[in-house]
Amino acid sequence: MLTVLSSVLGGIGLFLLGMILLTDGLKALAGDALRGILARFTRNRFTALATGAGVTALVQSSSATTVATIGFVSAGLLSFQNAISVNIGAALGTTSTGWIVSLLGLKLSIGKIMLPVIGLGALAKLLGKGKLAQTGMALAGFGVIFVGIDVLQSGMKDLSETFHPERFPQPTVFGRLVLGLVGIGMTVIMQSSSAAVATTLAALAGGTINLEQAASIVIGANVGTTITAGIASLGATTPARRTAVAHIAYNTATAVVAFLVLPLYMMLVGEFPAVFSDHALTIAAFHSGFNLLGVILFLPFVGTLAKITEHIFKMKGPRLTRELDASLLAVPPLAIEAVRRSLKVGCSELFEYLAAHLRNEKNAPGDELVEELDVALDEIRRFLAKVPPPDVQGYEFHRQISTMHAIDHLERLTAEAREKGRLDIARRDKTLHGTCVDLAAMLDLLATQVREPLVEPDVERAQAFSQRLADERRTARPAILEATAARRIDPDQALAELAAQRWLDRLAYHVWRASHHLREMTRKELAAQAHTAADAGAPPPPAAPPAAA
Repeated sequence: MLTVLSSVLGGIGLFLLGMILLTDGLKALAGDALRGILARFTRNRFTALATGAGVTALVQSSSATTVATIGFVSAGLLSFQNAISVNIGAALGTTSTGWIVSLLGLKLSIGKIMLPVIGLGALAKLLGKGKLAQTGMALAGFGVIFVGIDVLQSGMKDLSETFHPERFPQPTVFGRLVLGLVGIGMTVIMQSSSAAVATTLAALAGGTINLEQAASIVIGANVGTTITAGIASLGATTPARRTAVAHIAYNTATAVVAFLVLPLYMMLVGEFPAVFSDHALTIAAFHSGFNLLGVILFLPFVGTLAKITEHIFKMKGPRLTRELDASLLAVPPLAIEAVRRSLKVGCSELFEYLAAHLRNEKNAPGDELVEELDVALDEIRRFLAKVPPPDVQGYEFHRQISTMHAIDHLERLTAEAREKGRLDIARRDKTLHGTCVDLAAMLDLLATQVREPLVEPDVERAQAFSQRLADERRTARPAILEATAARRIDPDQALAELAAQRWLDRLAYHVWRASHHLREMTRKELAAQAHTAADAGAPPPPAAPPAAA
């Protein structure tokens, strides 16, 4: 008996190890491409569904897709409604494991064939670097999965001599619920619904459980995979908690539907025994079937589910830094994306504040906005200091440089916004009044553009305006000083006018540079958007110029 249990536990362990290696290797290979994939393929519920299913089938882990989705929602890369669709797709994509195990693992027993693959993969991981090492890890993981299935299948055959289906709960309502809880427990313990499904199929093939018992356990495993999402959302931002709760609600509702259709499915199996002679394939088909039924039933109501969840979980925390989730620090690109989102919100509101005060509007935002932004920038700096350092040659390194530039220019803008004396002089001066109006119009445009997730701010216009002001200041300075010497202008008035002119010049410069570096932080996402627009026949957004020093 001890030997049998050792084989079963060893097989499960090898399967889990293979899944971990395969998933980690493929995620490392994907790397930065994940943001581009999300930017291109999650624009509506149908493409988001397909993306979730495809990515999960590729990395063989719905938990990995779900946790990544929670991270993307926290970082603001993915809308909450589309995140629900991605997770629905992940539930469908994870059913591919059952097909792989039933078609290859149980039928062909290719564990021994995979031993050379494991060896080559391990060598590539140990001796290679970069993509080669990551590919080696994925290959080794893929091979270990099938070795684990072989060991598990052998152990389950021996176990069937001690445990027979009659010793497990029988196909009553209560019995199915108990077996469903067994499936949930297996998934929670193994932290993998794929491993739970593989173990169930091996037990079925070995005769330890029967067809209906296996189906009930698989339903439970489908619910158990949501536990990982729940754990990932603990202490996370409100959007992340919303995503996890919606994921749990969907999988639970799908499980209820599956339990309702299970008796009908078993009747169908009984009517056509020749068609359903392969029990492992029958369970794989059932697993995919009830998840597909869940997609058909619930995908049209994703918007409703999103609204209900948003109503229950309202946004909390400081308005400008809600997206700075500590859990994102484990994935630096997502952490930087959360910083960028926070900076974009603060930048947009500061631009609107400056535009309103340059026009001297009665209902202009109060000075508390500047103080709020100052506090937010401090918090962003502290968050950024905790982000692990990126590769100095990679895109993320340059992205972090642009992040620091943007923070620096926004801090200078908040300091300039406090110069109320300079602002009053600029508004009263006849020559500077028109400049104030023009600058306010440009700020309004940039505020609207910066607020949008993937819209390029009109940096060229901001640059041209800044250069114009610099030229005007250089031209006007000698004339003002000559007029002062000729006593045509009061010296105090002249110095105040020069100071106001320099203030407007600095304001326009920092507006230009902040907008430029915010655009630099999202260069790859904008490129992906342009590619998608080209594929659809729509005009792409304007191309970003090369990064300035």
